[in-house]
Amino acid sequence: MSTISNTAAIPADDPRRNLVVANPDNSNAQHLGVVGDTYTILLSGMDTAGRFTLIDMHVPPGGGPPPHRHDFEETFILLDGELQATFRGEKRIVRAGETVNIPANAPHQFHNASSKPVRMLCICSPAGQEEFFKQLGTSVASRTAAPPALDEAGQRDLIRKIQELAPRYRTELLQQERKL
Repeated sequence: MSTISNTAAIPADDPRRNLVVANPDNSNAQHLGVVGDTYTILLSGMDTAGRFTLIDMHVPPGGGPPPHRHDFEETFILLDGELQATFRGEKRIVRAGETVNIPANAPHQFHNASSKPVRMLCICSPAGQEEFFKQLGTSVASRTAAPPALDEAGQRDLIRKIQELAPRYRTELLQQERKL
């Protein structure tokens, strides 16, 4: 029996990196209201050496971002509820227990068209999307706390801010179909 040893291909352990245990209900977690949803940053690029970010998303009825695309992979794991996902113009329903991967650069959108909130985990690879959300979001008290409602002027300001910041975070907004 021959044993193939190629340990040189695997880098040595980096003792500067630590184990991270994240709890979305912990008072130290960062909860952000973004486009009417609440996103809790579980793992940032600082935690994963830039490899990915993990975000716990609470999407209330009617919630979800406008159509967009970005130059990184994005995976959604639905834990509770169902979403209407639009991928390259095709709409489909995604339910709890299902996982969806959005390839980099593909136009997409998700929208909670149901009467119940949706909870999902979002993985973006490489990391960076969490920084975009930190720039846009409003700090809220918990994983399910609603962000403050925006009046028309607040919505215009948010759209302007998204349009200004999106290119820095490798994101492009597509045709707006509905209000934020």
